[in-house]
Amino acid sequence: MAKLFWSAAFPKGNLESMDRQKILIVEDDSAIRQGIVDALTFAGYDTLEAGDGVAGMDMAIRVDCDLILLDLVLPGHEGLEILAAVRDTRPTLPVIILTARGEEDDRVRGLTVGADDYMVKPFSVKELLARIEAVMRRTAERPTDVRTVAFPGGEADLEKCEVRYEGGGSCTLTEREAHLLRYLARHAGRPVSRDEILSRVWRLNPKGIAETRTIDVHVASLRAKLRDDQPPQKVIVTVRGKGYMFAGEEAVP
Repeated sequence: MAKLFWSAAFPKGNLESMDRQKILIVEDDSAIRQGIVDALTFAGYDTLEAGDGVAGMDMAIRVDCDLILLDLVLPGHEGLEILAAVRDTRPTLPVIILTARGEEDDRVRGLTVGADDYMVKPFSVKELLARIEAVMRRTAERPTDVRTVAFPGGEADLEKCEVRYEGGGSCTLTEREAHLLRYLARHAGRPVSRDEILSRVWRLNPKGIAETRTIDVHVASLRAKLRDDQPPQKVIVTVRGKGYMFAGEEAVP
């Protein structure tokens, strides 16, 4: 059995105050993966698991999480392949590499591709939790909740599902429109694909769904309510071949 921890003592997290951040563990050794899950769960985190590179690649791109713990040597896809895909599709998502490879060249490769930190097995639970907290603190962009979205000529209150216009007047957003606008605003400046919207907003697996115009219809309706339906769009723009991107004024947590 592979050795994971120098110490088996789990630091207890503050379960009431922690905002239940979600961490994806991509690790093919089941004993190591379970040890990490146990430690993170005890510390107050929610966890997701992938036991090989194929599942890891799919989940790293698709699922809603706050940080990824990523092994390098995996069946199906190498960890660095997954890391490169994450940096291409979700550039601000924190990733910590966990590996038995401690050579300088391996560390440099991981950090060059875009890892936020690099830990060599075995390591202590205390160090793992400290590294996670440090990486989350220094990540440039956190996907925080968004309650209010400002756009040219008005403001959208996502909690009340209401759009208010400068000079008077308002309209109502559907819950789906509010969720869609929230997600786009949380990832402002980054093109979001239709598949990502299906999985992260609709909570559907895009692999089992034939081509659909549902997302396009919702975007068109949202644009109309934001008075952004005449080209060129300034709030929700279409990025050819990639999806939709929020380019409005600002999102307020």
